[in-house]
Amino acid sequence: MMSCAHTTAYENSSWVEPPPDKADDCEDCVALGENVWAHLRKCLTCGHVACCDSSPHRHAAAHHKATLHPVMRSIEPGEQWRWCYEDKRIV
Repeated sequence: MMSCAHTTAYENSSWVEPPPDKADDCEDCVALGENVWAHLRKCLTCGHVACCDSSPHRHAAAHHKATLHPVMRSIEPGEQWRWCYEDKRIV
C-alpha cells in the first residue's frame, strides 16, 4: 500500500490506534433508529466507527466532513486497508 502525507503520523512507532467507539455498530445509524449498513470504518484520529459510502447514510464520509479527520480504516474481518478522504485513495 502507498502512504500519503495524512498517514505519516500513523507510521510513527509511538502512535497508538484509538480504540473504536463501538466496533460492531454504526453509532450514527443507531442514533437514527436504523440498523442497516454495508460495512464499518474507523476514524484513525478519534476512533469513531461509522458506515461506509455503500451504506444509505454514508456516516464515515459525513464524519470526515464534520471533523476533517482525514483517514478511516476498514474494520471488516480480514481487511486492513485505509482510506484517505483528503487524497481520495487507499493508503
